[in-house]
Amino acid sequence: MKSTSFTRREWLKIGGTSLGALALIPTDIWAENVAKAQQSNSPFLYPTKHVFNEFTPPVVKENQPMVILRANENPYGPPPEAAKAFQDEVFTGNRYAWKTLHELIDKIAEKEGIQPEQILMGPGSSDLLEKVAMVLFRNGGNVVSADPSYMSLIVVAKSVGGAWKSYKLLDDSQHDLDAMEAGIDEDTKLVYICNPNNPTGSITDAKKLKGFCRRVSKKVPVFVDEAYIELSENGMKDSMNTLVAEGENVIVARTFSKIHGMAGLRIGYIIGKAETLDTISKITRGGMGITGPSIAAATTSLDHKDFLDSTKTKITEARTYTLNYLKENNYEYLPSQTNFVIFKIPMEGKTFLNKIYAKNVAVRAFKFWDENWCRVSIGTLDEMKVFTKTISEIFA
Repeated sequence: MKSTSFTRREWLKIGGTSLGALALIPTDIWAENVAKAQQSNSPFLYPTKHVFNEFTPPVVKENQPMVILRANENPYGPPPEAAKAFQDEVFTGNRYAWKTLHELIDKIAEKEGIQPEQILMGPGSSDLLEKVAMVLFRNGGNVVSADPSYMSLIVVAKSVGGAWKSYKLLDDSQHDLDAMEAGIDEDTKLVYICNPNNPTGSITDAKKLKGFCRRVSKKVPVFVDEAYIELSENGMKDSMNTLVAEGENVIVARTFSKIHGMAGLRIGYIIGKAETLDTISKITRGGMGITGPSIAAATTSLDHKDFLDSTKTKITEARTYTLNYLKENNYEYLPSQTNFVIFKIPMEGKTFLNKIYAKNVAVRAFKFWDENWCRVSIGTLDEMKVFTKTISEIFA
């Protein structure tokens, strides 16, 4: 595969299509799509022919109280010590935070068992997914992924001229690794795997995935998005980070938004081959978008495993409660190892969203495999009891 080297100045001259995607990067792509779909009265967020799409949520009235269970946020927040570190660092906000950023990178390198130059920081892992897509697909090509999967990288890849080759998950909701491997062709520039997967919550067997990554990364880079891995049963034991340490052409994404409870503080990272990350950072400068207070909070949070373990326990308990409710009431759901659950609903998704939003509960609804699905984030146990009560009322 041929690639062309661009400076940032040259990148801005590429053309209207690429600039359109570039303009989306500093904002929330999901929110942008929601706003556009609401304005055009479109029932779906994405103009796609693929079997996966998301229903447009209704407009929320000003000051409408909502139980927010739609963004897979951690309801328990960061460790208190991390919050204090954030506050303290505000007073040094007149200075750039390069020194503390490099200190965090060193700490992450030790945790991941890799070298500092194999880490690229960014304001959340989604930002880095999008930047990888911008760089790799500026001259076209295709990305191979599951369908359904997390759309951030895919949407940007298509926006700058790439194509999406999608492969349905297996009956047990794992990635169809054989079909994905067979689907790689001369135009494939990246294989993207979200594991655990979003929006399904399911996880693919680590041993099979590791073998897949070893083989496929000899042909094209494999990007494994592990935003939720720390919430899974085996946690970091199932991570593909060891492949990065071995020098395989694998990229792994991680975020402080989920287990660390820092979604609003915007910090995440990818790890991979130094030369691959250097190609991306030459154009996008990932670390530039992170604030000093967020760096301080992330650095501190890494030292508080007990708090993180407690958070995981509470999320698991609330998830178990939710799954038990769904099972007892004969809803068909997919196995989840994340802080969200997805299940089939006996109602058209748009209608369902209108009903549940009217009851002041915000969730997501999807259409795939010719079925309507609700994806609910796992909040506190009390919030999940509000959710199950609301579901019982809607489907009474």
